[in-house]
Amino acid sequence: MTASSHRQRYRGVFPVVPTIFDDQGGLDLEGQRRCIDFMIDAGSNGISILANFSEQFVLSDEERELLTTEILKHVRGRVPVIVTTTHFSTKICAERSRRAQDQGAAMVMAMPPYHGATIRVAPAGARSFFERLSDAISIPIMIQDAPVSGTPLPASFLAQLAREIEHVAYFKIETPQAAAKLREMIELGGDAIEGPWDGEEAITLMADLDAGCTGAMTGGGYPDLIRPIVDEYMAGNRASAMEHYARCLPLINHENRQCGLLTAKILMKEGGIIKSDAGRHPIAPAQPAARAGLLEIARGLNAKVLCWAK
Repeated sequence: MTASSHRQRYRGVFPVVPTIFDDQGGLDLEGQRRCIDFMIDAGSNGISILANFSEQFVLSDEERELLTTEILKHVRGRVPVIVTTTHFSTKICAERSRRAQDQGAAMVMAMPPYHGATIRVAPAGARSFFERLSDAISIPIMIQDAPVSGTPLPASFLAQLAREIEHVAYFKIETPQAAAKLREMIELGGDAIEGPWDGEEAITLMADLDAGCTGAMTGGGYPDLIRPIVDEYMAGNRASAMEHYARCLPLINHENRQCGLLTAKILMKEGGIIKSDAGRHPIAPAQPAARAGLLEIARGLNAKVLCWAK
């Protein structure tokens, strides 16, 4: 059975760290370190690396290992770090997860096995995947329930995994009607659900907080604006949380619907934190009007990202 009641429970805002490239598509480790420092200073309770919003799918295995090592070393325990270790292969995912654990990761995050638009595994295969992953490590596992995997993960199935697999304890829910799924999962899983989390750039954050979520994995560009929403809600000040959310929602929406995974890098470049906001080819640059709209909204909110380095 899961869940050790004595282990630390991770809560709050754990934004996704963008991977910083130069204009030629090479890793910019100096920029990566400045990015990390900003995100911690801007109020992140923790950070998440190598996620989809980190462009993990354009990185080589060697680059993933280098980034894991360099980021964990640079963080130096200032905040907990979640390392994404998703891979179709159970063996490779487990090996990635062990290495991340050995280097100081607080948690690993993985999607169920999938490849392309059609290659999936049955529920029994997904269960076995997470059982073997749990056997390989001693830190918590977050299951990422995202449409990109194309794998249905009913709330009842997730609750069962939490109850029966030792280290499966956190869930990032990014599917439509996330709040309803969170409610059902929490009801069915009870204390085994150590971390029911919101995702998808906080676009459904208030509904998910009302449903019982205790963490949010957002974009990395403005933790200073997201943090008050969660802090006020957790302190019992729902009306204040709603005010912060309403103020921030145009920026959240623009990230979610317009600029996507380049959002944090656009903001960080504009603020002088990094030199390039490029995604790695074939990811296209943001449409100029979308970029301009993002910056207009961020300036109106006095986002820390635009002045932190100046």
